[in-house]
Amino acid sequence: MSTTVHTSAPSTTTPPAARPSATGEALRRALDGPYHDVKQRWRDTVTADDVVRDPSWPMERARAWALEKLLALIDRGFLVAGFPTAQGGNGTQAESVAQFEMLAMGDLSLVIKSGVQHGLFGGAITNLGTQWHHETFLPGAMQGTLTGCFAMTERGHGSDVQSLETTITYLPDSDEFEVHSPTPTAHKAYIGNAARDGRWAAVFGQLIVDGENQGVHVALVRIRTDEHAPAPGVTIGDQGHKGGLLGVDNGTIGFDHVRIPRSQLLNRYGGVDDAGNYVSPIASKNARFFTMLGTLVRGRICVGGGAASGARKALSIAIRYAARRTQFRMPGLGQEIRLLDYQTHQRRLLPNLAKAYAYGFAMNELMDQLQRVTDAQGADPAAARELESRAAGMKVTLTRWATDTIQECREACGGAGYLSENGITLIRQDADVFATFEGDNTVLLQLVAKSLLQGYAQTWGDMDLRGTAQATARMVGETVLERTTGRALIDRLVASAARRPEAAQLRARGWHVSVFEDRERHTLESLAKRMRAAGKVAPQDAFAATNACQEHMLAAARAHTDRVVLEAFTAAIARVGDPYVASILIQVCDLYALTVLEENKGWLLEHERIDSTRAKAISQAVLDLSATLSSQAIELVEGLGVNEDWLNAAILR
Repeated sequence: MSTTVHTSAPSTTTPPAARPSATGEALRRALDGPYHDVKQRWRDTVTADDVVRDPSWPMERARAWALEKLLALIDRGFLVAGFPTAQGGNGTQAESVAQFEMLAMGDLSLVIKSGVQHGLFGGAITNLGTQWHHETFLPGAMQGTLTGCFAMTERGHGSDVQSLETTITYLPDSDEFEVHSPTPTAHKAYIGNAARDGRWAAVFGQLIVDGENQGVHVALVRIRTDEHAPAPGVTIGDQGHKGGLLGVDNGTIGFDHVRIPRSQLLNRYGGVDDAGNYVSPIASKNARFFTMLGTLVRGRICVGGGAASGARKALSIAIRYAARRTQFRMPGLGQEIRLLDYQTHQRRLLPNLAKAYAYGFAMNELMDQLQRVTDAQGADPAAARELESRAAGMKVTLTRWATDTIQECREACGGAGYLSENGITLIRQDADVFATFEGDNTVLLQLVAKSLLQGYAQTWGDMDLRGTAQATARMVGETVLERTTGRALIDRLVASAARRPEAAQLRARGWHVSVFEDRERHTLESLAKRMRAAGKVAPQDAFAATNACQEHMLAAARAHTDRVVLEAFTAAIARVGDPYVASILIQVCDLYALTVLEENKGWLLEHERIDSTRAKAISQAVLDLSATLSSQAIELVEGLGVNEDWLNAAILR
């Protein structure tokens, strides 16, 4: 391993912040939900010195700092949740996501460093390996003494994992595998931990046994020697300075006929037996592939949660600044006006604050769902497929929102927001890549749409675009929107709203839910009809016909995710025992729902779901709620759960 350079925290780090107000604390408990104790341990014991990086540091210092701080947190018992207890794991899979969210509030490079080491490299061993792999490799992976990479992406193939070019060929004469990069485009690229710190890699490649390709599998390959030089046959490149995440050492890896023991194939779902034959409990190559990838879904959930944590931090800085910064004088009084008192400032920040709460409650549900699927140990494949779809939709929604919101926060702080010392530009550059790693957002939305249309991953996994269209045709007229949470509660709200006069429906949760549902249902059913038509064209025209539906697929996926988030928020409020806190969250949920409706006002008008009068009323309600909630903006920011001293923004000192 490379020599660790000891680095000190920025000298401008603020002292520990005071506890939040009583209302802020109550909101924080509500938003943390079942993960409050896990998250509060971070707030109580982890300081800014442990997790906050100086944005002025150059790349090499940032890389050294990230490794040093990662190892220090591991030594204190953090970041090893989600691993088997027999190997020293100290928490559930869901709790590991909660820890990821907290670390992301400190520094996104540091959380991705942990994500690569624990979530991806360690996760591959945990989910794709056997007990022997767990006992042999997990203790070192968990403690950071066995540093590793997740070598999936290649120069020529990213989202299309099934077409990876790297080969893992079984050699019966020596009972070994040979890992090889047959072309320049087969070299692994953008691999975290590769350029500097990684000594091992979980390598994805086509498994060749007795001349037959058994599909993508994963093998553990030593990429550096004990002296930290590249291992024989391994070529490592440093991809250098990036647009963000300077603390993560991304690099390239090439393999030139590198031999490894047969035991180093992660063979939980398929491998070579002692007789040299390929064996797998899953007969279908496609089913096997999607099963293997499905076990790695936690990484996608973490990416969405980490991006949202970055946005929470940016909102915490921008709103706190807006509450103290004044600009221009009140006419006739001489008193300067706070930025937060301006309608335009409320408009740009408060709806995003509402979304932060909505997405936080939806993440809690997703984490609960992850744990249920994990505990089922494969006994509920339908739930596992639903989890994959939900995780994909949430990852897209949260990373897109985070990117836009962080930029809005930067602009809301004026020139001060552009100074590195105020923290937002570091969050912005680090969060940028979240939209494309762990699955490109556009591709993931299509995955969600396919899941909605066809109901099970094996079907679309075995199909080309034409087959997808033909299968979809059978579902026209049969679409049923399953309640994702709180079924009885939400059904009652919808029924109650339907009985209200039209003038009273604008702030009725049941009306919000019914409109969200209607948008999803209509978009999905109209997409199915278009796909049915595409399924009838000549084979040579199939791609063009289905390709023309892609934008429609994205719209259906977004509508579905919006509805899932609203239902999660609604159910969460029902669980809040404090009536005062619940009353605040009801208004926040109103603002979230009406903001989403306003963003989709064009669709609602085009499809005659609302008229121009209702459209104007929605926009006015967004303004009114933003103004109302601005008086409690600090308490709401406290509820987001970012320790004030972690903000590390000079404008707040």
